[in-house]
Amino acid sequence: MTERSEVPAPDAEPEPEVLPTVRIRPYLQAALAEEQAQPEADTGELPVVQPAPTGLRPFVLTSGRVSGADPAIGLETQVTARIDDTSWTSPPVNRLSSELQDIVALCVEPMSVAEISARLRMHLGVTKILVGDLRAAGHLDVHVCPVEDAHDPDLIMRVIDGLRAIS
Repeated sequence: MTERSEVPAPDAEPEPEVLPTVRIRPYLQAALAEEQAQPEADTGELPVVQPAPTGLRPFVLTSGRVSGADPAIGLETQVTARIDDTSWTSPPVNRLSSELQDIVALCVEPMSVAEISARLRMHLGVTKILVGDLRAAGHLDVHVCPVEDAHDPDLIMRVIDGLRAIS
């Protein structure tokens, strides 16, 4: 028994491919429509580049934790990266997740936890937990302001003078 393959006539239109029915969730339809849209004519303006989302939910980044191991880390806490990378107990920075690498890269100069959170567009609670993890792993130094100094009148006056100087 021989099989015959049908060859379409040269003047016949090709049959459209039949794809299985795919149900697209409503929240994904807008993104699909943007991808399929034809590019507009070149207006000479540069396109606005949106930062790529990490795609990970905050609870995935923190392994489900909602509070960090170090309650002393506040939003005003100053953080710096440790340059000494000879620790045998912690993994090298290039083996960390991209979010943790970004935090270490930002902290080359002293930076507050709130500023790290804003620059990385990450929730403050998530940032505090990740900074605590990096501190525990030996990648960051955390400089916590002593609580008794927080109400020092001289410190408050210096802050006010500094704010006046920059305004």
